[in-house]
Amino acid sequence: MAPEDRITPSRENCIYTHCYCEENVWKLCEFVRTERTAPLEQVFVVFISNENRTVPLWKQKSGHGDQPVIWDYHVVLLQAGGPADALIYDLDSVMSFPCSLKLYATHALRSDRGIKPAYHRKLRVVPADSFLLNFASDRSHMKDADGSWRMPPPPYPPIHTAESQMNLDDFISMEPAVGWGDVFSLLEFLQRYAGIASSAAAAVTSS
Repeated sequence: MAPEDRITPSRENCIYTHCYCEENVWKLCEFVRTERTAPLEQVFVVFISNENRTVPLWKQKSGHGDQPVIWDYHVVLLQAGGPADALIYDLDSVMSFPCSLKLYATHALRSDRGIKPAYHRKLRVVPADSFLLNFASDRSHMKDADGSWRMPPPPYPPIHTAESQMNLDDFISMEPAVGWGDVFSLLEFLQRYAGIASSAAAAVTSS
């Protein structure tokens, strides 16, 4: 992809803190809004999780070989709704940045078929403007009981709103009545954003 077609900085120039994917994506949304690199209504934040907070993803930097990483949740940026195919921006993936959603589905998301139900993925899709307006995190989820950091926090101040200091769980939740955006199964998500029918979506995510 030509640099002028990318709506974010190059991967190496993005603001990034390991294990703080929700804030990394917030910063990508902020960049798009500030630099006006794409219509904000074509940019979405995707939380990947489930009721058990056990979701496998492949092609992750912290993975080993072809083994998946089991995350409690993961967050990526989705660019969709324009004339081109939908794109995924995943700063924790070894795949291209950005990557076509169809390619990401094939290699990183794969399929829920053959996976125990406890590991089936759900996806909460939140418009970027809503995420920028409503998301708040005091980073307490990254602290141990004694107050020490499990992983070093980002160098900038925590993201707060006038209404909240911490609402990360409302975004991770896959209960449709909670939080912002819409919740999809993996197949529903691909039908909606990859523009492929149910049978084709199943084929794309087969491996």
